[in-house]
Amino acid sequence: MKQFFLTMLGVFAGLVAFFVVLPVVALIFFAMAAGASKPTTPAHTVLELDLRSGLTDQTPINPFAAFSGPSLSVVQVVDVLAQATADDNVKVLLVRAPEAGMTPASADEVRQAIARFRASGKTVIAHSQGFMPVGAVMSSYMVASSADQLWLQNTANFQAVGLAADSVFLGRAFEKYGVKADFEQRYEYKNAVNEFTQSDFTAPHREAMLAWMGSIYDSAVASIARDRKTTPEALKAIVEAGPYTADQALSLKLVDKIGQVEEAEAAAKTKAGKNAKIVKFGEYASLKGTRTTSGSGSAKSAIAIVGGEGAIMTGRGANDSPFGGGSMIRSDDTAKAIYEAIEDKDVKAIVFRVSSPGGSPEASEQVLAAVRAAKAAGKPVVVSMGAYAASGGYWISSEADWIVAQPSTLTGSIGVFGGKFVLADALGRFGVDMRGLSVGGDYADAFSPTQPFTPEQRAAFAGSMDRIYEEFVARVAKGRKLPVERVREIAKGRVWTGAQAHGLGLVDQLGGLEEAVAKARQLAKIPSSETVRFKRFPQPQTPWEALATAFGASGQAAEAMVKVGQVMGDPAAQAMLNRVETDRMRSRGSVVLADQPAF
Repeated sequence: MKQFFLTMLGVFAGLVAFFVVLPVVALIFFAMAAGASKPTTPAHTVLELDLRSGLTDQTPINPFAAFSGPSLSVVQVVDVLAQATADDNVKVLLVRAPEAGMTPASADEVRQAIARFRASGKTVIAHSQGFMPVGAVMSSYMVASSADQLWLQNTANFQAVGLAADSVFLGRAFEKYGVKADFEQRYEYKNAVNEFTQSDFTAPHREAMLAWMGSIYDSAVASIARDRKTTPEALKAIVEAGPYTADQALSLKLVDKIGQVEEAEAAAKTKAGKNAKIVKFGEYASLKGTRTTSGSGSAKSAIAIVGGEGAIMTGRGANDSPFGGGSMIRSDDTAKAIYEAIEDKDVKAIVFRVSSPGGSPEASEQVLAAVRAAKAAGKPVVVSMGAYAASGGYWISSEADWIVAQPSTLTGSIGVFGGKFVLADALGRFGVDMRGLSVGGDYADAFSPTQPFTPEQRAAFAGSMDRIYEEFVARVAKGRKLPVERVREIAKGRVWTGAQAHGLGLVDQLGGLEEAVAKARQLAKIPSSETVRFKRFPQPQTPWEALATAFGASGQAAEAMVKVGQVMGDPAAQAMLNRVETDRMRSRGSVVLADQPAF
């Protein structure tokens, strides 16, 4: 109880500070900022890009997303490195390479951004504390190899010898505990269902995974070989004979130098010039802000950059907690962003950045309808695929004027699956009896977890799966100008890499955001002599907007008080915030589990 009252005192003090002191301080700060010159980078700057914490694909519009995930995005790295390339004060880029694997398509795009930085005559130094056989480690090595110098710590091991992936199958466990996975899939390569129904890879599942893994591996090896000035065959022979110690890796020319990160930093400073300073990537990004233009000359025209990352769901993101992790493509929000770009008279073309493993067909169709509207309005749409653009991610991309993907982007998966888990037997083994009731038609309880589909229900459900699959195929055939029969041949739910999809006609060009922007400029007939402005949709939220939208006024006040009072770690304060969120959700009709006591 004593702690509770102390918490309330802190909250009250925070409220006073928030509503009285903070506005005054803010006014003084902004007044001073208005009269002060914008800070600049040191004359001899070493820009440090630390990739060890991971990357999202896009910078979220939610200002609090950094609390629950990586603080950097691939798109931000591309934009900031473009600004650093043009900044005479930035002399050297220092890259801290991750020990485990990177998302392959993200690695492709970062490597390309580094290559453009080097092409300007500037130096890149990379340092690694080892390459571990975890995930797509060849992608991490690929990024590090794109530097002028690759340093490896003396005690580190070089274990980038290939690519491995694991799948968990629950079929035997479900059978043991009485859970029935009652699903339909279209077709044999739509293997997301397999983890619930199988105990091992099916032949199509194994075939597809080995194919795209091989494509990613070969693409990484080819890029590394170019940067290390060798052949893919020679490089493969060396890496696959590993692992190696640091000394062995140096002797085999897999790395350039051995040393601690402090030594690599010193080398970078020496290269940058007298009194060189290391500036963290995030600090530099905050200083420079979002890139707004590209090119030289006047800036009459704009290209809209519309972002979409995560599972595709119906509705709006306004109901999501600002402190929740992960991203989603909400169909209302994404469609609205595209329509706003359509209505903007300055916008001549749209680059739609898509990074999604799929989602709702209904949500996907809503977004695709907005893409069609943009094209009908005379504004070309170019899709730039990120890490994934599969299933629903490909649905929303399929009718764009042009599709750009990284060689390692995972795309395609033109198929559909759906179903339910039957839990009555499993729960009954623990003394929990589940019974169902329904009124109306026979299909009313089709998705009840108490029983499998009846033959009639399965026939009806299978019919809906067939219809969605055929609609998907029709959209791909129309958008890619392919015969329906050809789409069916290459569809069947199979995942392809961007390199494979390019050969199949599902993708028009290999590359990233920069290539997509260049194509959008070309399709919009914007002269190369003209600077193009970037307009981003949707606009990032301010902290105040995020809180007000998600929590409402009471939630905003509660969160501000808790933050300012520095009592986030106190159970009583956290319980207050949880109560606000729970009440908000219940008021909107959400089903919320019973409250748990705070200890």
